Amino acid sequence: MTSKQLSVTDVYKIFGSSGSETPVLRGVTFDVEVGEFVCVMGPSGSGKTTLLHLISGLDTPSSGQISLGGRSLATMNSNERTLLRRAEVGYVFQFFNLLPNLNAIENVGLPLAIAGQRPKNHRKELEAHFERFGLERCLESMPHQLSGGEMQRVSIARALAGGQPLLLCDEPTGNLSQIHGVAVMESLRKVCDEDDRTVFLVTHNPRDATYADRVLFLVDGEIDPAHALHGPNISADAIHEVLAELHI
Repeated sequence: MTSKQLSVTDVYKIFGSSGSETPVLRGVTFDVEVGEFVCVMGPSGSGKTTLLHLISGLDTPSSGQISLGGRSLATMNSNERTLLRRAEVGYVFQFFNLLPNLNAIENVGLPLAIAGQRPKNHRKELEAHFERFGLERCLESMPHQLSGGEMQRVSIARALAGGQPLLLCDEPTGNLSQIHGVAVMESLRKVCDEDDRTVFLVTHNPRDATYADRVLFLVDGEIDPAHALHGPNISADAIHEVLAELHI
């Protein structure tokens, strides 16, 4: 079995038609190991969300290869990509995307329902996700009754409920206060450390990036390998230094 959860090789994404083409991603290449927490930083409009859409199979690259768990997306049709995404990917969105007419535990059980299972038969497992993130009192709460931090932690629990090995996180603290943002990032770090899940985060927030094992920088649609940061002690100061050097 491959040790790589994710491989991105020489990926280009170009929007527009001939004569008015706009390259958003240009030759992006990197690997993410199983159980690794990788962050990609870049300013708004740098292609971070486009990259997530390509990795999850929601969109296809103009050229290049993307593999999830050793399986190439390029060889799959739309239906096959959808099935692989359900099996491999949990998604944490900036705007929570909880269904307003379902309570918290019903929202968390959605991946099981989509997979053809009955969430009620997995009640204890679902409750365990709430206990893990300090949400025991929120089981029956409707989304409008939760704080922003609680809603985002519920969305992380939902991303975990289906058992997918890879979590894709798109600016998950973008709509949160600092204290709630810290709780969310600590939850994601816990997922990586305790579950051996792989976390792939895109953000422009240096504080969030400090939780990663590795930080990559996306500049004008390209990953700059010379400025990548590695190790357990990535600091906000080191990140700010790189951002200044790259003028982003």
